[in-house]
Amino acid sequence: MYWDKPGRTNTIATAEAALNRAKELGLKHIVVASCSGQSAELFLKHTGNFEIICVTHQVGFSKPGEDEMDSETRNKLVEGGVRLLTTTHLMAGIDRACRNKFGGIYPSEIVASALRMLGQGLKVCVEVGCMALDGGLIPHGTDIVTIGGTSQGIDTAVVLLPAHSQNFFDTRVKEIICKPREF
Repeated sequence: MYWDKPGRTNTIATAEAALNRAKELGLKHIVVASCSGQSAELFLKHTGNFEIICVTHQVGFSKPGEDEMDSETRNKLVEGGVRLLTTTHLMAGIDRACRNKFGGIYPSEIVASALRMLGQGLKVCVEVGCMALDGGLIPHGTDIVTIGGTSQGIDTAVVLLPAHSQNFFDTRVKEIICKPREF
């Protein structure tokens, strides 16, 4: 499926497409990127059928010391059975700190830019899948569905076989379920 434009207008349809494909393939793990928790809340009623993992921005991503997901939403997700991962972005971290301090471009940013050729949401899908695997929230060697977006909301979903970060290039995007044509 291809959406005409990126962004939150595709959120409901992307969630439905991802859930349907996970069910068709018999996949049990769905990883969704969600900074505020709003996109992850769409999956609360599906925690009985799937293991739902929400990957958020790291604390301090927007403002030093600040978590973009409020504690009420965080508690609601956890109490509803969603597992949360709040950690440094796979394709940022130290490389971004070096770029900010010294200028230049570094390997993880080159990889991120290459993935963005297929859309911001696809880059996010690959990134959060590997982060969830590194965090021990999904089993190694298992296909999963990952969901990401462009700015706000979700607009991209893929079937992914993630690899741990030290073996990142073993990651496989097996299917693109949906994504925006324009980005």
